[in-house]
Amino acid sequence: MHKHSVDEAVAAFAGEQHGVVSVRQLRALGMGRGAVHGRVAAGRLHRLLPGVYAVGHTALTERSRLLAAALACGQGAVLSHRSAGRLWGLVKPVPAVDVTCRRSRPPGKGIVVYRSRLERNERTMFEKLPVTGVARTIVDLADVLTEPRLEDAVHEAEVRRVFDLAAIEATLARHPGRKGRFRLYRVLSAWRPQPFTRSEAERRFLRLCEHHGLPRPEVNAFIYGMEVDFVWPAARLVVEVDGAAVHHTRRAFERDRRRDRELAAHGLRVLRVTWHDLEQGGLLALELDAALRGRPLLASTGRAQVQDQPRLQARSRPAEGA
Repeated sequence: MHKHSVDEAVAAFAGEQHGVVSVRQLRALGMGRGAVHGRVAAGRLHRLLPGVYAVGHTALTERSRLLAAALACGQGAVLSHRSAGRLWGLVKPVPAVDVTCRRSRPPGKGIVVYRSRLERNERTMFEKLPVTGVARTIVDLADVLTEPRLEDAVHEAEVRRVFDLAAIEATLARHPGRKGRFRLYRVLSAWRPQPFTRSEAERRFLRLCEHHGLPRPEVNAFIYGMEVDFVWPAARLVVEVDGAAVHHTRRAFERDRRRDRELAAHGLRVLRVTWHDLEQGGLLALELDAALRGRPLLASTGRAQVQDQPRLQARSRPAEGA
């Protein structure tokens, strides 16, 4: 291949991958070792990392530096962990670049290398960058993030409509020894559908009321022609327990909100409670007590507190009306 045609091919190739190329790619395009050294000396290639060059200039973008780090780690390397999480919009940027590959030694300062196998469906391309897929990224993040940060990342995945519980659990099953697996299990519990029956949810809710000394509500009562799960008529308060299997369809969502508006038009306040809320227990009881007393809740330092109301204590006496 003619010298100019080789340079043109390299320039075109680099233009497709953020202005950087690896020495392996240069050789595949017909540029030998001597030609590489000559172009480095002439300022046509600029060494960024071992075996990785910028073509023509060093005005690199964040994407250029990310790709350079992946290319420096060898064939098959992908951006992972926090770097992948940043690309997917799940976490904030960090100075270091996280890469998963077969090599164990980082090729340069600021690159964190993870040695791990990757299944074909755990890797993909994002804006011409090799990166772990969302499910594998979340599994990787569980190893390096605190539990609150991990929960934020999973929440962002849901907000961005890239959350797939089945894919995450399948990835965990393929990599059972991950150190962050228990942290991720706890975080995912809020997203797992809970297999409970209506009667089971009712029993747990009534036990919560009794344990915390709350008045016993009417169960499965009809109010203005509509059946509700629980109601305190004197307090004009209705509680509906939302089960994942029943309430998470679009039709059910719209129906539930329409009922809530109809009840509100009659002066009733509706609180919706999930299975996760029932498992938390104490905070839900505090909120119910405030609602029954007609007192608002205030957000303070990330936790719900009742205005001018001491923390509700669990009681051993029978619930009112039991």
